[in-house]
Amino acid sequence: MLHLLSFLTLAQVSPATPLPETTAQLQPPQTQITVPTAPDRNTPLPEIGPNWEQPQETIIETQEIRALPGQLDRVPVFNSNSPEVVYNEGILVSTFPSRGMTAPNAHLDLPLQGRFDIFAHHIARGRTEAEWRPIYHGILVYNPNPQPTTVYVLQGLSYVTNPDAPFIDLPPWVENQDGTVYSGPGSRLANDILRGLHQSQFPRQIVIPPRQSRMLLNAPIRLGNARSTLIRAQSDNPVYMASLALHAPILEDNKNPETTEDVEGAKFDIEIEPEIPPTPVPHRAPTILEWETLLVQGYLATPRDRAPTTPGAKISELVYGRVAGVARGSQWQAVVTDEENTEHLTIPRPGAAFSYPISSLDDGTLGTQQIQSAPMLVRYPDTAYLANGNYGVRYYLTMPLYNDSDRPKTVAIAMQTPLKREDGDRLYFLEPPDNRVFFRGTVHVRYYDDRGVLRSRAVHLVQHRGQKGDPLLTLTIPPRSERQVKVDFLYPADATPPQVITVETLR
Repeated sequence: MLHLLSFLTLAQVSPATPLPETTAQLQPPQTQITVPTAPDRNTPLPEIGPNWEQPQETIIETQEIRALPGQLDRVPVFNSNSPEVVYNEGILVSTFPSRGMTAPNAHLDLPLQGRFDIFAHHIARGRTEAEWRPIYHGILVYNPNPQPTTVYVLQGLSYVTNPDAPFIDLPPWVENQDGTVYSGPGSRLANDILRGLHQSQFPRQIVIPPRQSRMLLNAPIRLGNARSTLIRAQSDNPVYMASLALHAPILEDNKNPETTEDVEGAKFDIEIEPEIPPTPVPHRAPTILEWETLLVQGYLATPRDRAPTTPGAKISELVYGRVAGVARGSQWQAVVTDEENTEHLTIPRPGAAFSYPISSLDDGTLGTQQIQSAPMLVRYPDTAYLANGNYGVRYYLTMPLYNDSDRPKTVAIAMQTPLKREDGDRLYFLEPPDNRVFFRGTVHVRYYDDRGVLRSRAVHLVQHRGQKGDPLLTLTIPPRSERQVKVDFLYPADATPPQVITVETLR
């Protein structure tokens, strides 16, 4: 076997121009914070809606739909989301050079340096009744340089469905000030990143000797579960990275297991119950040598997701594809005003509204022609052309709302999930909405209340396709006055774009 370390002494990293630095500084948490315990899942929940047995009606709201000011920053994002469902061992994403590798097409040859993010979201499943071992997700980082390299982990979180963040039914709108309301790993991850949490499994820095590798993540996914991971990192030298999948190795001698897992509750794509051994077979986490062997000798994980539609193709069914590669852009920060070089966002007249698309994409711009999806620096030919969905991207919007009238006005700010139409100046909703969750996550809002006191609110939303949604916030603005509102959230991993942020003057 050609060992990874000997191989990569041949594939020297070129002193190419480093990737551009970020235009918005991330403030890492100053102290180690313990991730809070999940709430009691046995507590009865309020009755949730909508009632899908009712006849469905399309509601058309005629209003202005504006392109969202600002743009994505230039921070590269190592993005591992294809294949989303992992059945077999293999390479998910590799930025290593292809020279000397068994499957050259599995390696994208792009070193990362300076600030970068790592986003991954995968589901593990079995294909036969005999499969029960969890699939391990590994993120490997390699130092090809002749000197030690330090990778700083500014923030890192990884959640798996069970036991970390089970999917549970939640009402459409729930206060979430303490961060204990979530449903699924994407929902919990997005909120906890904003709250500055950091898990101790991620060291604050890793010093990698010359031409050696280290694991940033080596974590199991029980079959039928999903794992969402987001790491904000910085490297003082170029590094190569790989996202990999391996079945948990069986312990042959049953001695000193690195980890063992109970296989109860595993889910499969088949109806037959799996032949689980009477006594669970001890198994362990893969070693770094096993990960390196897979990287050098392995192939792209199969089965593959559906290949995306070629941009510009005129077909009835557009396939976006799943993302695998390196995207450019981890944050969209903007001051939302009437026009460029203006200071205010003038509220609409009473009874009127305007909206800004969030995570808009090709054939989903809501008439604005603005595609917010992050461009791909490198990708596989059968994966998405853009980072559609902007999963893990932070939206941080400042709205200096201005009442230009001589009377107080009451304004509502809402996130909504309209139907994907390109008519322009119209939003289409369903009453009741479809029985398909399109957004599941927490939105943070900061504002000054009617007494001038700074308030902060966190609201967990569950929105279905076509759902108009209740306001995040309602406030009164005095005549000829400005009231600043900040809207802050990470686009969660299991959402379906686009959404809109709507400003409506109620009276």
